[in-house]
Amino acid sequence: MRLIFLLGLAGFASAFSLRTTDPMLTLIADDLGVTVRQAALLASAYTLPYALMQIVLGPVGDAIGKSRLVRLALAVLTVGLALSTIAPTYGTVMAGRILAGAFAGGIIPASMALIGDRVPYEERQIAISRFLLAVILGQMSGSAVSGALAEAFGWRMVFGLSSGLTALICVAALIGLAREVETRSPLSVADAQQRYATVLTNPASLFVFATVAAEGLLIFGVFPFVAPVLIEHGAAGAFQAGLTIAAFAIGGVVYSAVVRRLIASLGQWGMMKAGGLAAGLSYLVIAFPVPWPVVSLAFLVAGFGFYMLHNTMQTQATELAPTARGSALALFASSFFIGQGIGPVLYGYISTHTGFAPLFLGVGALTAGLGFASTRLIRRGRA
Repeated sequence: MRLIFLLGLAGFASAFSLRTTDPMLTLIADDLGVTVRQAALLASAYTLPYALMQIVLGPVGDAIGKSRLVRLALAVLTVGLALSTIAPTYGTVMAGRILAGAFAGGIIPASMALIGDRVPYEERQIAISRFLLAVILGQMSGSAVSGALAEAFGWRMVFGLSSGLTALICVAALIGLAREVETRSPLSVADAQQRYATVLTNPASLFVFATVAAEGLLIFGVFPFVAPVLIEHGAAGAFQAGLTIAAFAIGGVVYSAVVRRLIASLGQWGMMKAGGLAAGLSYLVIAFPVPWPVVSLAFLVAGFGFYMLHNTMQTQATELAPTARGSALALFASSFFIGQGIGPVLYGYISTHTGFAPLFLGVGALTAGLGFASTRLIRRGRA
């Protein structure tokens, strides 16, 4: 419990800083003199380095120890957030977000891999869901706090708060995780290649990574556009956007409260199917001219469905390569955040030419079928 609590704090910091930009993109765009579409790239500036650095950080965690990697990543994340706070231009804000995202990527995958090392498989999905609760609370707090704080004090205050909070959690991790004893091994390119080869020899690996990339693209890729979408549904600005994104996280909190019952009643494969269907149908609702509180409720249901699917995928990923678990979880997170990073770029182009309603119709339909398709493919790969 002590280990999961400390890792949960680290995951909270990573998730808090991840979602802070989404509700305040219109404010950032106005202040820095750029378009909302350009401001949305600040989300990709965090998520794409997060994804790509996994290729490096996964083998690093396996070699130097996952707890050491978590501590290092927290320290650099603090620096990146501080730079984002004081950066004077759009380009320098983006540079700060790139640095923060690159090393935030070392936190959640390494934490899940460490849980995989310490917790038996039979209890692992429950343990990961407890860790996931802290991550969800970070997402919820980051979006809700940033929306309200940005309107009252400006977006730089939000990045400043993120930096200070991460610094405190970094100190707690430096002290608390110092007790973790992990073996170290030489770090080399050849060693990293061998670890990745071990992961990819499992036939189910590619299906797991493809599914989680689709999750990131379809479900999270629309998040940077929540504020302009809500304006079309009658909302006023950043505060309502923050509440709506927080509603998605609340759906995850509800999931964490009932996860044991869901596993018992549906099983892992049933949870994947039901989760994708719930998230997809919720996004279809947003395509219609409903009031903005209905959009917020749809995001809550989408969050519940997403975590049913995603938590099951996380547990699957911990067993792809037990001897290279850090590398396996790194590829898992990399796939997820590559999907998230591509989303804002792709959807910015689509929404400019078609509007948001056709976008959510397409995303909702594809998400509704994701759990069914991925269940079939992963089970085939494991056979």
